Amino acid sequence: KDRPDLNRRMLLFGVVAYAAGQLGSEPVRSQGHVHAIAPHSGWSTPELFEIWQGRAIIYAQENTTDDPGRCVAIAAGPGEQVVVPPNWAHCVINAEPTQRMVFGAWCDRQYGFVYDGVRAHGGLAWFPMLTDKGDIRWEKNPRYLSSPLRISNARSYSELGLRSDLPIYRQYQKDPDAVQWVAEPARLQERWKKFEP
Repeated sequence: KDRPDLNRRMLLFGVVAYAAGQLGSEPVRSQGHVHAIAPHSGWSTPELFEIWQGRAIIYAQENTTDDPGRCVAIAAGPGEQVVVPPNWAHCVINAEPTQRMVFGAWCDRQYGFVYDGVRAHGGLAWFPMLTDKGDIRWEKNPRYLSSPLRISNARSYSELGLRSDLPIYRQYQKDPDAVQWVAEPARLQERWKKFEP
């Protein structure tokens, strides 16, 4: 029933499930990417994640040039939200190899992925690797200049008008403008400049 409004607003809600297991010594994860510039807005759009099952780490870095800028790894569990701002490279990681991880996400309807800078550097600036106990350790990618990795837990994003006590789809249903900044990041143009995921 929401589809006509979502189409008009250029919003897309997706649900993704990651399998349990590992790929060699790495956890199951997405390939690092930057969101392509959406033709309707002229912006590389942000993304809003909400973990539903299992545990995830959303890794993000400010740039895909030789200097990756700020690098963050945010751990999140069921019900927790993570926002990746416009233009940041990122990937989603299943943080527990013994179980499936599922999340929902608000994206721009004209989303696309740009891999050029990530592939030119053989990946993102930090690689998640699994220890013998199944924990995540971080290995620096030597193809980038040195940049520290900030590791943190999910936080609330009241500065974006999000409620941490309400699922992200319900927030749209209660107030369709609540997540409109995903498709129209220019609404928060000044806020993005110093935004910390």
